[in-house]
Amino acid sequence: EPLIDHAEGQLFLTQAFNIIVEEVLCKGTDVKQKVCHEWKEPEELAELLDLELREGGEGQQKLLQRVRDVAKYSIKTSHPRFFNQQFAGVDYHALAGRFLTETLNTNLFTYEVAPVFVLMEMEVLRGLRQLVGWTEGDGIFCPGGSTSNIYAMNLARYQLFPEVKSQGLYGLPRLAIFSSPESHYSVKKGAALLGIGTDNVIMVKVDDGESKLCSLSVCFFQGAVPFLVSCTSGTTVKGAFDPLDRIADVCDKHKLWMHVDAAWGGSVLFSKQHRHLMKGADRANSVAWNPHKMLVAGLQCSALLLKDTTNLLKRCHSANATYLFQQDKFYDVNLDIGDKSVQCSRKVDCLKLWLMWKAVGSSGLAERVDKAFVHVRYLVEQMKKRDGFHLLREPEFVNVCFWFIPPSLRGKEGNADYQDRLAKVAPTIKERMMKQGTMMVGYQPLGNKVNFFRVIVFSPLVSQKDLDFFLNEIERLGDDL
Repeated sequence: EPLIDHAEGQLFLTQAFNIIVEEVLCKGTDVKQKVCHEWKEPEELAELLDLELREGGEGQQKLLQRVRDVAKYSIKTSHPRFFNQQFAGVDYHALAGRFLTETLNTNLFTYEVAPVFVLMEMEVLRGLRQLVGWTEGDGIFCPGGSTSNIYAMNLARYQLFPEVKSQGLYGLPRLAIFSSPESHYSVKKGAALLGIGTDNVIMVKVDDGESKLCSLSVCFFQGAVPFLVSCTSGTTVKGAFDPLDRIADVCDKHKLWMHVDAAWGGSVLFSKQHRHLMKGADRANSVAWNPHKMLVAGLQCSALLLKDTTNLLKRCHSANATYLFQQDKFYDVNLDIGDKSVQCSRKVDCLKLWLMWKAVGSSGLAERVDKAFVHVRYLVEQMKKRDGFHLLREPEFVNVCFWFIPPSLRGKEGNADYQDRLAKVAPTIKERMMKQGTMMVGYQPLGNKVNFFRVIVFSPLVSQKDLDFFLNEIERLGDDL
């Protein structure tokens, strides 16, 4: 007899789903409820959840209580007042796609086991490439934007030195990558992982063309071979966009691979009003784009898009495993796309985006992008009307970076201890915020700038009332500091 009882299992699933809807999708999106239901220190939380795994199993009611506890004590990232990260909110069509993906539980490597999703991924990638400005090309969904960036580095190196695949680093010259100081840390991680070395990632200020050309000259003089420039469209902290056309001019002149990390900012391409921020993206060789961020497709949904039409992705990554990729199959074996990836098992990440895109259309996704910019303008206008809110810079995107100056520090900018005292404000407000559970926003230092808040405004669940609440809450939590 089978080990699984379908009737019992499906009853449990139905009851668990009802808890998920109640705790996560109803309470978890209700502004009357908290973002963090009840803050617990790690030891207390571990004991409360009873995380230990044991020899024997548990009954259905106990398991349902565990489902409820997990939902209850988790951060509600779909809450309108969760401003902490570059993922937030919920799209119910995308969520349905995520449920269906999990239930079908297939591997996106051959047409025979994933016929629907092989064709679907190809179409979604085609649609994304078209927004970049390419009529043809290639691509793949990756497990996160960092992986997309690392893939781009590997492809750029392979195109220049194809022998690296079989011979390794032996015999290769010292290679160099150019990026900006505010590029994502995955650029350095990728350089370390691929054996290029973090010392060979050269950081150049994006607004300093003369410095970039000088750095290139120094590289060649020192015997290093520059092979890739990694640009950013939507930096993680400030939300800044590199001038892609100007960088493309340098790349064209020196025959360098141009990669655009648009994991965060890529979704502006849907918007007629704001796509100018990525002007020149069509001149790149590759683009990384995370629809799980601004488009709210749900974690994770990360695409690497390529202009290449020579099957570079497969040539670089293939291992030709004959137990999967037999060449005498009864269908077109070009539909067996698994060898484009360094993974074997690869999750379906296209369905959630496809179903959401089908539901609201390109115009609906553009509307979400435009509304986010409207909310940011409103938030900045309101900040300027209040004492104590000091912008780091005028936002270019939907990242609003600011210091909150409590009354005790106002007018004391010249004091010797001002910066030290200001650096403690954001962490203290964040601790109070988390322990009271009212909302969630991140902070960080940057370079010589002490801790400041970074509020990310893009969730389609956010209203102006939530933004007013945000400002009031910062004041309430910090006025006595």
